[in-house]
Amino acid sequence: MTERRLAPLTALTTLTRRPRLEPGPPPSGATASATVPDAPAEPSRIVDNAVYSEGRRIATPETAAESREELAAGEERLAWMGLYRPQPNELGALAELFDLPELAVEDAIKAHQRPKFERYGSTLFVVLKAARYVDALEEVEFGELHLFLGPDFAVTVRHSESPDLARVRRRLESEPALLAKGSEAVLYAALDAVVDGYGPVVEGLANDIDEIETQVFGGDPGVSRRIYELSQEVLEFQRAAQPLTGIIAAITAGFDKYGVDEELRSYLRDVADHVVQVNERVEGFRLQLRDILTVNATLVAQRQNEEIRELTETSIAQGEEVKKISAWAAILFAPSLVGGVYGMNFDHMPELDEVWGYPFALLLMFGVSLTLYLVFKRRDWI
Repeated sequence: MTERRLAPLTALTTLTRRPRLEPGPPPSGATASATVPDAPAEPSRIVDNAVYSEGRRIATPETAAESREELAAGEERLAWMGLYRPQPNELGALAELFDLPELAVEDAIKAHQRPKFERYGSTLFVVLKAARYVDALEEVEFGELHLFLGPDFAVTVRHSESPDLARVRRRLESEPALLAKGSEAVLYAALDAVVDGYGPVVEGLANDIDEIETQVFGGDPGVSRRIYELSQEVLEFQRAAQPLTGIIAAITAGFDKYGVDEELRSYLRDVADHVVQVNERVEGFRLQLRDILTVNATLVAQRQNEEIRELTETSIAQGEEVKKISAWAAILFAPSLVGGVYGMNFDHMPELDEVWGYPFALLLMFGVSLTLYLVFKRRDWI
């Protein structure tokens, strides 16, 4: 847990200030067409706004200023405002009304924060990473949730479709005794919803890993890319879930100091147990994917070796055939050479007038061919 001092709201309050045009007659010579029309007001990003007393909704203000007025009208009240991707000026107005820390508000505006838990005096700032498994794409979609929690208010800023805070609000409104415990109840319910959302993600990743194992042993050439992409999703999921262990530990460390209700303590301990289970599964996925990647690399190398061996055997077989062809060509060439010499039609050749000349030529052809045959046979060319 980080405790940081409150920073002045100078930078944020300027976001909410607008120059006011005082009504009055137009200057002389001015025409109606010169009047600048008011810019259309941007729609409010407040999804739901309610004030509770003893865990029951007593008012549904339209603006944050009205919520502040409702809080001042009675004691033991809680204002809970849910915003979806608010504009900087809208969050700046809330910062003025509820004295929110400037540094935390800047984080909520920029988003893309790591999960964390910080305490600014009596105000808590919590960042949670939600996750949702998209079956159609077989991908994990990550969201971000920021919570500002004070003694009498809770402001939730959502930058994605998950988690479904409307369901969280309905759950707490159906349990007034739990909601009556204050903004800590909102924090617990939001944590519980985020961690519950991790369950389908874990199951979806487990199914994807099973499919990848089938692809690996089936020899699918595109499996390496899928292993890499899934490994990145598992790492991102681990970055979302792993910090929750420290966040919950920091929250529970302040139970006694800030007098947190015993029932809430038991609820948060239950959430912590689920977080441990999720982290163990995710770490197992990471190690399993690492082993699968190693096995896939080994199988790819084996397949490549088989292909090289087959190519080598084919090349050797072709070489044997070439040797046989060359040997027979040499054997057949020898008689042709002798016969070519006798076909030159010279008048003066020693053996032309001899009776044994022709048999000698045939014997010479046979002898040379036989000698070549024996030589090539001994060298396994034939």
